[in-house]
Amino acid sequence: MAMSQTQAANPPRALFAYSLLYGGLVVLAGVLGTKLAALGHWPLLGDLAVESGIFAFLMLVVLSSTIAEMYGRATADRLVRFGFIPLIVSMALLMTVIHVVPPAPFWHDQEAFARLLGQGARMQFAGLVSYGTSQTLNVWVFARLAGSQGAGGRLLWLRAWLASLLSQVVDTVLFISISFIGVTDPASGAPLPIVAIMQGQILSKLLLSTIMVPPLIYLFVALGRRLDRE
Repeated sequence: MAMSQTQAANPPRALFAYSLLYGGLVVLAGVLGTKLAALGHWPLLGDLAVESGIFAFLMLVVLSSTIAEMYGRATADRLVRFGFIPLIVSMALLMTVIHVVPPAPFWHDQEAFARLLGQGARMQFAGLVSYGTSQTLNVWVFARLAGSQGAGGRLLWLRAWLASLLSQVVDTVLFISISFIGVTDPASGAPLPIVAIMQGQILSKLLLSTIMVPPLIYLFVALGRRLDRE
């Protein structure tokens, strides 16, 4: 349902809470992404690994779909656009702390701090493009599957799951392409295996989407409706 003028002036409790959570997760996704997580060995798929930011990013997907389900696509689209603010501010602050603010003389972890949290301009640009495109696509697909009259909660898990799958594929292709096309392996001088990297990441993300998104979308919608009733 679309938001009324009263809702815009006094946002529902769930919308307010989820917007705060969304902004925090936008920032956290980039920080968590510095760790590669092992997902173990899977039949037919083999050994899978994924950057840990996907756990926060899937929650972003679920939150944007929840907002679209409860308050309409236009509200969810605004949430995605406002998500650029904490994302850009966090990038700017990290770069300032790493490259401008000098470390204390008795603190010796500057190199590790910069290596883990510092991103080049190219990867930052890739993150902005992939975030905006994939999250907007997620909301569009989720709302499109609901139809012009809304689905009334029908097949909620399926709509959220399909939207998540498509958005994760687009996110991975955009981020890896922008970040690594033309980059060579420092040891061998050969171009990085872009397609192989994409395949592994996509398989891992689709697996996690299948496991996490269906139960989480029901949880967030149910919790949001309870918050609004209270």
